[in-house]
Amino acid sequence: MSTHADARAPRRFGMDRPWAQRAARPLRLVAGPGADPTEAELAALATGLLRRDELAAGLVRAVHPTELHRALATGPSADAPEPVRAFWEALSQRPDWVDDEQLARGAEACRAFGMDAGLVLAYGSLLGGYRTAAALEPLVRTGRLAGGETLRRIRETSLWWRAVTAPGGLAPDGAGFRATAHVRVMHALLNARLEADPTWDRELRGVPINQYDQASTLGVFSTSFLLHLRLLGVRVSRADAAAVMHLWSYVGWLMGVDEEWLPHTERRGRRLLYHFLANDPPPDANSVALARALITMTDDVTTGRRRRYERERALSVSCWLLGPAAMRDLGLPYRPPWYGVARIAANLLVSHVLGRLPGGRARLLARSERQARAQFARWGASLEDGV
Repeated sequence: MSTHADARAPRRFGMDRPWAQRAARPLRLVAGPGADPTEAELAALATGLLRRDELAAGLVRAVHPTELHRALATGPSADAPEPVRAFWEALSQRPDWVDDEQLARGAEACRAFGMDAGLVLAYGSLLGGYRTAAALEPLVRTGRLAGGETLRRIRETSLWWRAVTAPGGLAPDGAGFRATAHVRVMHALLNARLEADPTWDRELRGVPINQYDQASTLGVFSTSFLLHLRLLGVRVSRADAAAVMHLWSYVGWLMGVDEEWLPHTERRGRRLLYHFLANDPPPDANSVALARALITMTDDVTTGRRRRYERERALSVSCWLLGPAAMRDLGLPYRPPWYGVARIAANLLVSHVLGRLPGGRARLLARSERQARAQFARWGASLEDGV
């Protein structure tokens, strides 16, 4: 891969190309013909590390944080400050490509995947994202994904995901729409704080929360999500996959990801995700610390055999989804993939057989809701806690 476009990039860009190429090889195999980036795409990747979400950045510069939190909580009310009203107005101008039927189908498909969606998001998407040090420093500085805070943050993210995938969740007055706008502004507030921090190394890392990392994160909620579901034996129809990609492309747009990096289709998503990983830096101490915190996140709410089971299950499904090389990179022990194999066996019956029968989708959705309530109860929380 050419390095001509790297001149202006922060030092993390292509820091260890042999490692990045090895890590990205599985994505390269599924990305299809013409997967390698052009010179123009490489240049865009490099400069993406230096670009922030300017709409949200302008909002947090214009409005005091206390007033901003209050205005976001009440939504686009008439008495909100003008910059807040302008922000909501910008988000209400949906792109022409947004299709409500596709949004509804994508959201329903995500819910129908049940507990496998949660497993994939935690031990495929999130843990897999820790394999590279790319976007971890802001997480570590907030302290929200380390130690005892890990489970709380996972619960919050799960509630946001449920709001986004709820029926009508992304309508302009939907809970998912408003929650996503709130997350976008919180990212901008954190970005402003870190950019003003003299200890932030911009020459190494670029802008703290930048377009490159935001688009890459979108890829793990969409493209990587679908790839890993199939590894657990989940049936993902072509129509459902297209709708899921449409849903998350719109969520990415609401989060402020540049149009050029919205995945839209699985093939495009795989190509984009390959580009990001092939230029990401290798794991660092943050990777190891965050990975361990995720594997042990239920320790405070479990005891005895249940605690051991939760840890071993997490390690087993992680090994199945990510592979031995990723586990080594994360400093995690290898475990036989017994849990991944068990999920495949279960999904051959539930997803591939029962899900295809008349009324199968409704049964999968009801099953998913029961599983979600049971999971939150094990976490010592409730689905009614809110986002």
